Amino acid sequence: MDQFLDIVWLKILFLIQYFVKCLDLILSPLNPFGPAVKILVVVFFTVAVTKFLSKIYKTKRYIELQKEFRYWYNLRKEALAGKDPDKGKALAKNIDQAELNRVYYDYFFEGLLSSMLTKYLPILMMAAYVNEAFKPDSLLKDFGKAYIFKFINYDGKVIHVGAVFWFVLSMLIVYLAWYVIEKLYRNHIKAVKQTT
Repeated sequence: MDQFLDIVWLKILFLIQYFVKCLDLILSPLNPFGPAVKILVVVFFTVAVTKFLSKIYKTKRYIELQKEFRYWYNLRKEALAGKDPDKGKALAKNIDQAELNRVYYDYFFEGLLSSMLTKYLPILMMAAYVNEAFKPDSLLKDFGKAYIFKFINYDGKVIHVGAVFWFVLSMLIVYLAWYVIEKLYRNHIKAVKQTT
């Protein structure tokens, strides 16, 4: 059994090294722009892939749980909106205890597992790639410096920004820019529809 697991681990390690070499080859035309631009491009494509995957990948169970949750939630709202508030609260409590709590937890965990597969796993894979491909010694060999950026603090200390920190910061910047552009696009579409 140990030999089998060792073989599987070596195969996984081989696939990871192959993946890293392929990404290095694909990103090699960006070398003249520096490591910051390469990481920013990796982040942009990672965000694009996560957005795409989260829109197209929904399990049947997730869709069924979403419908079931909405049904029980709307039924609970109707019970609370009834003429007799005490009877409505008691009925809502029964709905909560009988179905809504169970459906909510199943719906929540199914959504969490789905988002782990479509969002968090690609982000963690790319973070691992950035950590491996942009080590200080690799940066020094490829770009002549062992850091991405260098800042001088208010008291004169030099602060070096590493690859993983720049990856996380880039991720925040790209997600924020994506949100702003989506919002502006929706407002533009809404304005065009109102004028026609």
